[in-house]
Amino acid sequence: MAAPNKYRMDKTAFKVQTFEEADDAMQDYSSYSMQERLRIYWYLTSIAYKFDLDNPPRMDKTVFRIKKHES
Repeated sequence: MAAPNKYRMDKTAFKVQTFEEADDAMQDYSSYSMQERLRIYWYLTSIAYKFDLDNPPRMDKTVFRIKKHES
């Protein structure tokens, strides 16, 4: 079991808002095309996983293997 002090929320990353302020800050992506939404998704994913958009990490194919089911 993890120690209680090991995982702590970074309270400086957020600010207290009213519901109206939070609603105004929320971006509505429904007016964007599917291409634009995918580009935004890929950008946010690159930030979350800290990789370069122009040089994304390659999948490690040595972890998985395909095996035919014997009947």
